[in-house]
Amino acid sequence: MSTETQSLALLNTAAFLLCVSFCAYVLSILVFHLKSRRSRGGSPDGFDWHIIVPCRNEASVIGDTVRRLLTDFPHVTVWCVDDASEDGTLAALAAFTDQPRVHVIRRQLPDARQGKGAALNAAWRAIEQWLPANADRTRVIVGVLDADSRLDPQGPVALAGRQYFGAEEVGAVQVEVRMLQCAPRRYAPTTEVSGWGRLLIRLQDMEFRAPIAAMQSLRRRTGSVAMGGNGQFTRLSLLNEIADEHGTPWHGALLEDFELGLHILLAGGHTEYCSESWVAQEALTRIGPLVRQRTRWAQGSMQCGRYLGRVLRSPRIRNSATLEIAHFLAAPWTQLLGTPVYVACLVVMSYYIDNTSGGLSGWWSSGGWGVPPLVLVFGIGPFALWGIVYRSRCEPQLSVTKALLLGVCHWLYSYAQSLAVWLAFARMVTARTDWQKTARAADPPAPAAPVRAIGRVSVPAQPRRTPPPRRSGHADGPRSIRPPRHLTHLTHLTTPTTDRPTIAHVRK
Repeated sequence: MSTETQSLALLNTAAFLLCVSFCAYVLSILVFHLKSRRSRGGSPDGFDWHIIVPCRNEASVIGDTVRRLLTDFPHVTVWCVDDASEDGTLAALAAFTDQPRVHVIRRQLPDARQGKGAALNAAWRAIEQWLPANADRTRVIVGVLDADSRLDPQGPVALAGRQYFGAEEVGAVQVEVRMLQCAPRRYAPTTEVSGWGRLLIRLQDMEFRAPIAAMQSLRRRTGSVAMGGNGQFTRLSLLNEIADEHGTPWHGALLEDFELGLHILLAGGHTEYCSESWVAQEALTRIGPLVRQRTRWAQGSMQCGRYLGRVLRSPRIRNSATLEIAHFLAAPWTQLLGTPVYVACLVVMSYYIDNTSGGLSGWWSSGGWGVPPLVLVFGIGPFALWGIVYRSRCEPQLSVTKALLLGVCHWLYSYAQSLAVWLAFARMVTARTDWQKTARAADPPAPAAPVRAIGRVSVPAQPRRTPPPRRSGHADGPRSIRPPRHLTHLTHLTTPTTDRPTIAHVRK
């Protein structure tokens, strides 16, 4: 066998294995997704709910988000972390100084802008300091929302169900993510977008509610549900366990949400995915910001590869979860491998077309006709079927034709992810870990507005409290955790350069 024949056989084998493995994975997540069952929900009154909203230049959206949280969730405490914003975010938050359920944590340079994980850690410290020492941390639920989000008003009811926080062993839950522009009309923004922008919005909504939701359905079976950066909820006791071992709950990866999920599993916690509730976030309407977002995700996934060894050795993570996590961590590297393989296949095919007697028609009649069906089955098909799944489970008002067209567009849309993987790889090679927040189209280029000064009272550092032992949620019955009387009017916290919170009292 000649060297040329051997090389061609090796190339064909590599392409075939990549295609078959991808199709097998799509089929497996689809089967588990279609078999998933829904929970009936429970009573949220037995838990103390806290929601962290990281803010960096969010003046255009943060006011409406906080007002919506206060209206829809009368028993939730909101913690907004201003990460040295320059656009008037702090001024927008100053409108809530008379709300005892709203706290603003100010992070100032040079400690600010160290990533989303650092902002979340600042809120975690503030919550720990604010809660009474005898509060049952296993009943304190800490959620994370983006500043442009809308959370399902029935979210706490769904999360309190027996499949989720109603089960003592569940430590963290991720809710379904959908696009704000596709949410119920009373939540959707009124900003006009182009036809191309509307298509991108629909593709992102389908991506989260079909293939990503299906991946989470598989992970529910394997025990490896991943946390997302928006709509994740975790018991404070579990965050404290991670901090006891590693210093803080969140760490430095650009994919800090997935990293937190890995730490939860390594700590012996159980994660769940809640499809009965949702959080809606603003979709991107231009391809450039979308590629930058996916580049950050891909680089964060590559960074999390350092945990693979610990996952493989951990006795707390079962084998099925280990295999699924390993598959996810290998995915960007597999895409890097697949790109040159598929490009080489195109080059070889073009060579044979050019050198076959009769050109394209001769190549077609001599067996080339078999290529389009292969592309349809192994290339387009695994992406296009999600259009039908999306119509069936999420958007029944779509026609079958539109659903199929949306699925084909999803195949083309996937090439943005391939580009993002290569950009992420380039950033890894050049050791770049910095990241700039993607500006929204509605964000005005306004300077920071002045904020009314308020007095500050320093609070000395407190020794770390050991969380009380876990108690069954059914033994004592539902109960709410209330702050001590002397803390009921705290509304602002500032994180100075020592990263030790100081508390400012608002005088009414």
